[in-house]
Amino acid sequence: MKVQRIDHVGVIVNDLPFVKAFFLELGLRELGETEVKGKWVEQIIDLNDVKETVVMLEVPDGEAMIELVKFHFPTDDKGIQQNLPNTLGLRHIAFAVKDIEGIVAPLKKRGGELIGQVQNYEDIYKLCYIRGPEGIILELAEKIG
Repeated sequence: MKVQRIDHVGVIVNDLPFVKAFFLELGLRELGETEVKGKWVEQIIDLNDVKETVVMLEVPDGEAMIELVKFHFPTDDKGIQQNLPNTLGLRHIAFAVKDIEGIVAPLKKRGGELIGQVQNYEDIYKLCYIRGPEGIILELAEKIG
């Protein structure tokens, strides 16, 4: 048995329309939105009385997807955690981009903020981390040349 590919990355969010707009500004396209509930999902994720809204977004080349999930029930009582880039666990989603500066500017208008600065890595890549809505960290990488 072999892994074929990464199908999608799931991100649990509180303000689904705001987070979705942020990712659409980044250049992803919406594949669909649906409500999910019932025993089948409860048995998969081991939670009771699940009701969630799911939005599937796809990168332009169709090679990867982001699944945004808003749990209407049960909810997370801890709220949004603003983790640092070195916090253990899944920490960021990396995107290959063109015109990194041209992408950062509109993301800032949608609530994104640079964690550090856009940096040139050995004239191979321009790189940056940007914190989006609800603490989601994105790494943007623009190949130089």
